[in-house]
Amino acid sequence: MEIRQLTIDEFDPSTDLAEYAFGYQLTAEERERRRARFKPEQVWGAWEGEELQARLILLPLELYIQGTRIPMGGIAGVCTWPEHRRKGLVNQLLQQALKVMKEQGQMLSCLHPFLIPFYRRFGWEVYTEYKKYTIPVPALGVTGKFQASGFVKRGVRDLSTLAPLYERFAERYNGTLVRSREWWEHSVFDDELLTAVYYSEAGKPEGYLLYKISGEELTVDEFVYGNETARRGLWEFLNQHDSKVARVVVDHVPSDDLLPYLLNDPRCKQETRPYFMARIVDVQAFVERYKFEPSPGTDRETAVRLSLQDEFAAWNDGEWELRIGPDGQGRVTPATAKPESEETGTEADFAAAAKGVVADSAEEGSAAAVVSCDIQSLAAMLLGYKRPRELYLAERIGGSQAGIALLERVIPQRGTALMDFF
Repeated sequence: MEIRQLTIDEFDPSTDLAEYAFGYQLTAEERERRRARFKPEQVWGAWEGEELQARLILLPLELYIQGTRIPMGGIAGVCTWPEHRRKGLVNQLLQQALKVMKEQGQMLSCLHPFLIPFYRRFGWEVYTEYKKYTIPVPALGVTGKFQASGFVKRGVRDLSTLAPLYERFAERYNGTLVRSREWWEHSVFDDELLTAVYYSEAGKPEGYLLYKISGEELTVDEFVYGNETARRGLWEFLNQHDSKVARVVVDHVPSDDLLPYLLNDPRCKQETRPYFMARIVDVQAFVERYKFEPSPGTDRETAVRLSLQDEFAAWNDGEWELRIGPDGQGRVTPATAKPESEETGTEADFAAAAKGVVADSAEEGSAAAVVSCDIQSLAAMLLGYKRPRELYLAERIGGSQAGIALLERVIPQRGTALMDFF
């Protein structure tokens, strides 16, 4: 068995496998368009002689994390011919992908799972979820009086207008994708997509919709706004479709969205769906780029002993010392001394530790600040999907009261979102 990148001449076996595995059939024209955009260096295959038995695509992408762009390896198109399944081929491909991502400085990896438990085995964890609303047109009204001072313009596809609006919105969350022009043109836009941009009275773009209309249903794929006026202006635009559609579906909405609360009758159909998974590829490199909460008024580091389990990336597995400077700059180094015994406690004990113990023992680098977790839980915490406190109380992470409380304090509270797919 050989694991290697594909060559430019191996587009057809790769595409044949994808068509069979994912149940679609390209037309001759579509196939040639994809051939023209084929990047063989991004496709890794498991080969037995001249037979391609399995493959995955490794995309060089970036995510916004705490307002910073972080290199990310996007795993996509993982598939195997049925006669070669359960031979460990995907295991080998993922191992190779992790090594390549580490070498290329891609500190994170994300993927859309066909089966969440399968990828959890390899260190990926759910990091974001989204809401989906289905609202009958008569229920589109919102509370309060609103008179839009601006205006909405349809059919705007100018990236100099849309991209800055997206970027400002995306930077508010962790895990949103940094979009290149190529990504906008080939992964966001399509022939059926409609657009609407809200402009202020002064003519400044402040929000946009990407949507489609099929039969009596209008589906919003992206609802991006910079302020409440833009949100309500765009919502009023949707409301004006009452003679054309019977319902509006708003999809891939960030989980912290408040729209139902703003509706006159919030009892619309609301769904919350787990979406993409993430993995920390290189803990040391990621922590150095991560922005922890600063500690103004002190010139001392905070420190916690981190016992990290990562069975699939040996370079992450082991005992670490996590130190965070007063400016929020973090670093991870191999730990030397053995930690003291972990102390556990109740939620009341945790609250007491959060108020007092951390400020004394943890900032002095005491071994009392101890945390034990796997790579999946660490990603969930640092990306902002779950808080240390709730994972501790759910017994997904362990450690001393001081250690858990320290993480609760130094990890910024910023939610996750993702509006893209790959």
